[in-house]
Amino acid sequence: MAEKLHTTNRAAANAAAVNAASPRAVSAPAVLDEAHLGDIRGALGTIPQHDAGQRRSWASRLLTLLAIIGPGLIVMVGDNDAGGVATYAQAGQNYGLSLLWTLPLLIPVLVVNQEMVVRLGAVTGVGHARLIKERFGKFWGAFSVGDLFVLNFLTIVTEFIGISLALGYFGISDYVSVPLAALGLIVMTATGSFRRWERFMLIFVAANFLVIPLAIFSHPHVAPVIQGLFVPGVRGGFNSTSVLLIIAIVGTTVAPWQLFFQQSNVVDKRITPRWINYERTDTWIGSVVVVVAAAAFIITVAFAFGHTPLAGKFTNAGAVARNLDRFIGHDAGALFAILLLNASIIGAAAVTLATSYALADVFGAKHSLHRSFADAKGFYGSFAAMIAVAAGVVLIPGAPLGLITTGVQALAGVLLPSATVFLLLLCNDPEVLGPWVNRPWLNVVASLIVSVLLALSLVLMASTLFPSVNVTVVTTVLGAILAAAFTAAGLNAALRHIKQQPVKAVALAQQSPARETWRMPPLALLGRPEWSRGRKAGMYALRGYLILAVVLLIVKAVQLGVAK
Repeated sequence: MAEKLHTTNRAAANAAAVNAASPRAVSAPAVLDEAHLGDIRGALGTIPQHDAGQRRSWASRLLTLLAIIGPGLIVMVGDNDAGGVATYAQAGQNYGLSLLWTLPLLIPVLVVNQEMVVRLGAVTGVGHARLIKERFGKFWGAFSVGDLFVLNFLTIVTEFIGISLALGYFGISDYVSVPLAALGLIVMTATGSFRRWERFMLIFVAANFLVIPLAIFSHPHVAPVIQGLFVPGVRGGFNSTSVLLIIAIVGTTVAPWQLFFQQSNVVDKRITPRWINYERTDTWIGSVVVVVAAAAFIITVAFAFGHTPLAGKFTNAGAVARNLDRFIGHDAGALFAILLLNASIIGAAAVTLATSYALADVFGAKHSLHRSFADAKGFYGSFAAMIAVAAGVVLIPGAPLGLITTGVQALAGVLLPSATVFLLLLCNDPEVLGPWVNRPWLNVVASLIVSVLLALSLVLMASTLFPSVNVTVVTTVLGAILAAAFTAAGLNAALRHIKQQPVKAVALAQQSPARETWRMPPLALLGRPEWSRGRKAGMYALRGYLILAVVLLIVKAVQLGVAK
């Protein structure tokens, strides 16, 4: 993969240098909905469409950032949803602080993945699903959106499970809480005002910070927290169950829906290449906020139940709230329930919107929060339908809600490598990004991320097929293979660098004044990229492997569900 990316990047460099100076490159952008053109009307400020003023003072830069901020912060905090809260609580209750080290490692994963979709959204003016369909064909577009739809729908169900458990703590019936929450989500989204929707979402983002006083209620000690953050290990050792939880932590913190949501939300907010650095800052802030909140949940539950009979006996997030009430106090239990409710609402809003954006992208429907319900019936109708059906599933007596919650986060972790591969291919496509294509070091980092995620899913597959396998040995062997592969790729790149002068076109194009105004031309004008036989074989192999991994993940989740 590293060699292919290097070759792709050289081709991208040459095309980027040409496109940066091409009249076609600065023509009308490829936006598919005219509502995506105009002033940026953010929750905290407005930027006129043709603003060309320089931001020289810190005050002017801060005001600009406040107007831009939103997509990155919302996508990150939205991923600390009901499933995320449950996953972090499970990690804290069953493994104490021994899985905290996974969280700092996720910050670069979050930033690398989401920075790429920021560029794609700002430069192309087109959603992620549309790009995949147009650049790789209907087959791969259908697979990507199909994966997304199934995973997202199950995720939305978990959000309503969270709403049910949170309001159940306060004695409110599911038959009251779930329908009211569903109605509120639809009303909040279908206002016809992007600014109003973003203000609603930022209120929920602000409420997320209540996790800090919650953690303080558990009286944490600094030394074990620091050790948990920086010393890798797993209480009880690596096995199939702990690996499943690690994959779930990855899947709940870095989920495929985030790619589709942030790219489409950047487009919908009308962010252009001129404002990319501000949106990158928004994404950095969001990645830190989400990891701090995740750590706070783990710390709270670990210290609350670490020396009680409940240690190692996680059941669900509702039980965590009740037991916090029992062991720490009513305020802690109520605060956890409020945070669970808040996480469920922001998660349901973001995940459902990501799906509606993707479906509208694929079917060519109007899709903008700037439009009224009457002006975008398909867009808002799909949103309302998914919310209504997911809420209905939660109200079905005897529905396997625990099984859904157990499996959905790990499913996100298993499917993430496929989504990241498509992201990498798009970000190395010179027709799509011109002077904004990936730099070589970014391709290396992204390839490493994909490889590690695949290795984790391989460990899960091996431990599910062969329960007696030594997971530590399997993990060590796969790590050694990865290290050898990347060392060989690095040496190969170094030799190539010595034998021939490296292409400088990317660097030159990225310094060009035209870079800020370069937009992808209309998709109809672009030639579809040709895939080599090797790349096709690799993509089909990846697809086949992921299907097998998903089947085995379902088997593992059912095993755990039956064991309970």
